Amino acid sequence: MDVPLLFLASLSACFVFVFGYPNGQISDSCYTMLPVHGNNVPQTSAAPYYISVSKNTFNPGDVITVSIQSNSSGTSFKGFIVEARTLGSDRIVGSFTLTNALSRTLTCGTANSAVSHSDSSLKTSITTNWTAETGLGPIRFRATVLNDYTSFWYGVQSEILTALQISNDTCGTDKFCLSNPASCSPSDSNCLFMSSVAYNGGYVFEMSGQSAGYLAIGFSDDTSMGNDDVYICTTNSTGSIFVQHAFNTGKTTPTILNKNTAGYIMTRNANGVFQCSFITQSSISTTISTFTRATTNPTYYIFLATGASASDGLIQKHTQKPLVSATKVDLSSFTLTSVQTGAPSLTLGHGALMLIAWMTTGSIGMLMARYMKNAAERPILGKAIWFQSHFFLMILTVILTIIAFIMIFAEVAGWSYDTGAHPVLGCIVMILSFFQPILAFFRPDPKSDKRFIFNWGHMLNALVIKVLAVATIFLGLKLIDTTSTLWLSKVMGGFYAWEILFYIILETNMRLKVKEIYENEKKAEPLILGVYIFGNLAFLIALLVGIGGS
Repeated sequence: MDVPLLFLASLSACFVFVFGYPNGQISDSCYTMLPVHGNNVPQTSAAPYYISVSKNTFNPGDVITVSIQSNSSGTSFKGFIVEARTLGSDRIVGSFTLTNALSRTLTCGTANSAVSHSDSSLKTSITTNWTAETGLGPIRFRATVLNDYTSFWYGVQSEILTALQISNDTCGTDKFCLSNPASCSPSDSNCLFMSSVAYNGGYVFEMSGQSAGYLAIGFSDDTSMGNDDVYICTTNSTGSIFVQHAFNTGKTTPTILNKNTAGYIMTRNANGVFQCSFITQSSISTTISTFTRATTNPTYYIFLATGASASDGLIQKHTQKPLVSATKVDLSSFTLTSVQTGAPSLTLGHGALMLIAWMTTGSIGMLMARYMKNAAERPILGKAIWFQSHFFLMILTVILTIIAFIMIFAEVAGWSYDTGAHPVLGCIVMILSFFQPILAFFRPDPKSDKRFIFNWGHMLNALVIKVLAVATIFLGLKLIDTTSTLWLSKVMGGFYAWEILFYIILETNMRLKVKEIYENEKKAEPLILGVYIFGNLAFLIALLVGIGGS
């Protein structure tokens, strides 16, 4: 480089170093908020300046007055830059409008997204207006304030401002979100929603959804309840909403760790739709002092539940099966995740096998023994067709029931305490079904005077199994039917009405024949049975399709 040019370049650098940017054209500082002239090492002492705001909550489109002011020492400043930043993602948001000639707007990604000084005159305060954009969560105003060209304070912050409307607009870019239906808006009363942003060693959480008393989010190492970190948005005796931090040690009422979580809480209840936004001051933990199991894994399964609460704010059992994230989630990431869509495959397989067993093989097998003795008395392999059919179908029913029983225990890996009477009745059905064919192997000879005892015992046990199986299936369908109309239970009700109708028809037919009121030459029973089987299969297919998509 020529000597004159080198001299001019050095002189220009000196002017920038000494005089900086007195007109505030400092777009190069948008993202770092550090000066690009002179000394760029901030002061470590407490800043003699602070930021005040006209209000600490906002809706989209609200205008908030923001002021940078000297504290009681009256220390003046020459330059500044101020921006609104989202918590966690630290994104520059909103737009500013000027209220005086001492400041100017900057384009930091978008127009008017920051404000700086317009000259280097001494100031003791500066005021500007900021307009909130849509879809924001909690934000903070942050400023760098220059006393002169060599001393400045970085990271001067306002209090946290909380959005009054929870939104899904920035899911995947500014925050992690989990919702059902997928990608639904919290403004929809049918949307169950939560979001999180990692912030300052804790998290910013949002919850929204229709509830009779509480919303809760839980964080677990697995997809089963127990040893879970929980935050609860609930109501007290006056109807006020507050936030609790709790630990869930199992399928019991969670242990409250504190009555209210750390500050910046926004809550509201609009026609049964709860909304809570709050900031925690601690990380997630799946261990408590009375438990030894801990985790160093930063990812968790997320539970989102709703239910009723008592007058003292203690929550009751959730009214529906909680939403559970499909995979473990890193809460510090800005991702969208799906919920587990319906019950696990082993649970659905359990339900499908039980339906097949007690809607087709078991039901048809019972009818064969009761009503088809005359119509199917021709022997095959040394025994009447009705007996061979009854024996095969009932053994198949027991096998299907045992397989279904093993499948659900393999899925739950123990006893399920949160499914009501369903597992209890299921176990009774399993035990009675298991012993029914065993006892049949030891039946007395048909000519024995004790045969009637076996016949009555065999019949009554079958009746008890049938009644309990019906009740168990109804309760099981309620556990997986997430539709508002509960149509699976209604279809099952239609099936049993259909079954009772054919029992009445066949019983009437048998009684009339016994009384010799008419002769049907054994043609009526097979026809009735055929129609019955066809209807059973139609109901079965409808229910299998339903639980497959539940």
